[in-house]
Amino acid sequence: QVHLVESGGGLVQAGGSLRLSCEVSGRTFSSYTFGWFRQTPGMEPSPIVHISWSGNIRYYTDSVKGRFTISRDNAKNTVYLQMNSLNTEDAGVYSCGTPRLSYADWPFNYWGQGTHVTVSS
Repeated sequence: QVHLVESGGGLVQAGGSLRLSCEVSGRTFSSYTFGWFRQTPGMEPSPIVHISWSGNIRYYTDSVKGRFTISRDNAKNTVYLQMNSLNTEDAGVYSCGTPRLSYADWPFNYWGQGTHVTVSS
């Protein structure tokens, strides 16, 4: 059973940075795509960026390009999201997700519990 655990969220001032981590267990990490999603109150989680099993990266929202960087460490079974130049619109619950199928980029079927990011102005 796949298990994803996010960490690294917290309170940061606008303009600051955070690095989120997602530790994965229960599958052959290197064979799967992983993505980061953001959820705000009253809204469904929306995809931000994913990194495929091959290392290809896709951004789903232009607002984070140049500020957010996704990476993966196959030796540590961990996916990271480096977030720089944070603004209040970046606040939310960040979750990592992964598809059920290996070597697939969509759909995402499994998510962690999420980590909260709060940005103060």
